[in-house]
Amino acid sequence: MSPTRIRRSPEESKRLILHAAEDLLIARGPSAVGVRAVADRVGMTDAGVAHHFGGREDLLVALLHHGGRKIRDAVEGAVSAWADDRADVDSLINAIAHVYDQGYAALAVSLHAAGWRDPGAGFLEPVVAVVHDTRMRAGNAGPVADTRLAVAALHQALALDPVYGAAFRRSAGIGEVAARRSGPQLAWWAYAFKAALGLEDAST
Repeated sequence: MSPTRIRRSPEESKRLILHAAEDLLIARGPSAVGVRAVADRVGMTDAGVAHHFGGREDLLVALLHHGGRKIRDAVEGAVSAWADDRADVDSLINAIAHVYDQGYAALAVSLHAAGWRDPGAGFLEPVVAVVHDTRMRAGNAGPVADTRLAVAALHQALALDPVYGAAFRRSAGIGEVAARRSGPQLAWWAYAFKAALGLEDAST
């Protein structure tokens, strides 16, 4: 007897495929994410996964967009929790860093190296708005262009730290064990970000 076929809606199938791909990404990195490996996890054929996402590269791009949505949600959650519309830089850093630590940093770097470019833009605009408003309240507001560059630099640092951070820290003479810990580096980025923009809690 042939096994009973499970009927799922296209939306449910796509959700299961992305979650299986994400589990593989977190456990073993981008190289572990493949059509067959995902198909085995969700009880589909390779053709079933390909029907929804195409080949492996298309699946990886879809997974990266899934990660992008998680980062966007994390940013929106952090911003909505900021009291009196004042930027809590530490909570923002922790929210974004958590998503990148789940393998999405390595995935973004590998896809970029393969020539893929994300056409999306502007999802950190709410952060720019609140940070710049906080600068204005503190009486330290320069051009908004400076705020945008600072937010972009912070995002760049958070996106690259899971992939290159330990090596960069070792290059500065930090020992192997300490270099693998990102916490002190993230705290330094938070301090540097607040100090550069003259935010009121930069000295804390």
